[in-house]
Amino acid sequence: MSKHFHLTAVTQSGVASNNRGDNDGSTQANLQIVSFGDKIYSTVSGDAIRWGLREYLQYHYPSKVNRTYCPEADKYTFKDEKFSRDFIDDDVMGYMDAKAGNKRRGILEVTRAISLDKFEEDVIFSSTGGEKNSNSIHQAQVHYTSYQYSITITPDDLKESSTLGKLLDAIAHIKHVGGNHARFLYSFAPESIAIRVTHDPAPRIMNIFKRDGEGVDASRLLRVVQSGDVTPDELIVGGEIAYSSVGKDLANLGVHVFPGIKEAIKKAKERYEGSC
Repeated sequence: MSKHFHLTAVTQSGVASNNRGDNDGSTQANLQIVSFGDKIYSTVSGDAIRWGLREYLQYHYPSKVNRTYCPEADKYTFKDEKFSRDFIDDDVMGYMDAKAGNKRRGILEVTRAISLDKFEEDVIFSSTGGEKNSNSIHQAQVHYTSYQYSITITPDDLKESSTLGKLLDAIAHIKHVGGNHARFLYSFAPESIAIRVTHDPAPRIMNIFKRDGEGVDASRLLRVVQSGDVTPDELIVGGEIAYSSVGKDLANLGVHVFPGIKEAIKKAKERYEGSC
């Protein structure tokens, strides 16, 4: 029976924006939004998160990725346009060559990242220096928040089992996500993380974080463990959540709780390597 890795992460709080970039001189919205009930939240696409993961893999394993991005030319190049599972990104992200009928569904599933705080639609206006023209005035939407997102992967579907460790490292060190060419610095590295290593194909740990004052609460994660839907031994938790009352309750139930993200990632690797 295959083992599945389900992961939910929440980022540090920061000011999210896409600066003006490719929207220079326009009034185009540069933060995507989604509504839930009568509230609006900002969101980051799963493709943008994949972009951040690709960036890490490109810089750390340049010979093992097929698609590379050159920021100077703003252009993507391929080592093999026919694609191959010998490359990490083709194996994990999938590919499609419509003309040749060659395709592989990506085994890395990524949700949209959703802000923990409702979006008040804050907008800032500014102007370029020097001589002015019709494009001198620009605007940017900004949102001070944290983002929550989930990832699922079945390592047995990978060509090389070692790829899982590389991918987990990428999640722990993701610098930023894709966007306009004038990307803002907003770290998508987790502040808190929950990883479930299980034979259960259903994650059951999505949307576990919510805003609590200026911090983050994970009572929903505690409830799914207390209910028996998630057994304590298959759950690994790391980061700021370890210092909360919920983190202490999870530890008392037998959950693997670590104060650091890297420690939690290391434990997740060990759990998979021990099961191979």
